Amino acid sequence: MTTEPINIDDLVQDALAIIERTKLARPGEYRRSALPSQTTADELANEYGVADAANLLYTLGHFPQDEPTRAGFIQTLRSMQNASTGLWSEATHHTYHCTAHCIAALELFDVMPAHPPAELARFKSPQGITGLLEQLDWTTNPWNQSHQGAGVFSALLITGVADEPCRNAYFGWLEQNWDPQTGFLRRGHQPGMIEGSAPLHNHMGSTFHYLFNIEADRRPIPFARQMVDTCLQMAANGEAHAFAGRMSFLFIDWIYCLNRAVRQSAHRYDESRQVLRSTAVACIDFLRNIDRADPLYNDLHYLFGMWCALAELQSALPGFIRTSRPLKLVLDRRPFI
Repeated sequence: MTTEPINIDDLVQDALAIIERTKLARPGEYRRSALPSQTTADELANEYGVADAANLLYTLGHFPQDEPTRAGFIQTLRSMQNASTGLWSEATHHTYHCTAHCIAALELFDVMPAHPPAELARFKSPQGITGLLEQLDWTTNPWNQSHQGAGVFSALLITGVADEPCRNAYFGWLEQNWDPQTGFLRRGHQPGMIEGSAPLHNHMGSTFHYLFNIEADRRPIPFARQMVDTCLQMAANGEAHAFAGRMSFLFIDWIYCLNRAVRQSAHRYDESRQVLRSTAVACIDFLRNIDRADPLYNDLHYLFGMWCALAELQSALPGFIRTSRPLKLVLDRRPFI
């Protein structure tokens, strides 16, 4: 395995070209896919297209500086919000995920939504936020359900609604329900613990969403050493390299869980660096050889997920992944992707 630095400016330029192909006529308006339009809806500004164009430009070090473009992004994202409920909606994700994603994109411009997320106000009390967590499906669908459990809290945190009692209740509930064996959520709901449980990688993907909220609020990770052990076991089983070779968010989920747990615990540090370097090479090879007409490669949301992974890897492996402009993980600024 190579230990020499790898320059990925070619991939940066490729990503910038994809973003450019999703741009619509007015500043700040983007469709989600760079492929030729199939329907009239493909030519309309899309919530994930706009939010992830901003996210990607920030990640790649090309965030807009000129006022017309910045104002266009802000106006477009704000116009997509439902003034009555304070929520955003899009067909591919739960409303709470879309809402948190758009609020997080607005934060990159140092602005808040035009309207408070009124529909989420019922979750700002300790009873409200823990009640939300309690009613989620932690057994058969934890990854998808985490879009709600993490999305609501992220939106409340970014907009300043989550006060200390709310935050203490949220993280207290998570700590009480963290599994001491796997280092993942939720205790008693994972494979081998309960019938009908989703595969372990689903629970890992779920845990990632709560983990970036923990990191955003500067909290300790429960059972961080066990999380490291489980993530490294997933690598030994070949799962991590599988994540590195597909367009999905599972790769950033796994990298973030492993790297942030190692950062807090220092557990198996050298071994984790070797594994991260190996999967970084696999991911870069995958992206360099992917069919450039692949629909997911041309989808800004999936593309953003892969660049989040590369940004975390660049930070975790100093000097190994080189770019003309350092990559910036949006999660180091605020929660939610």
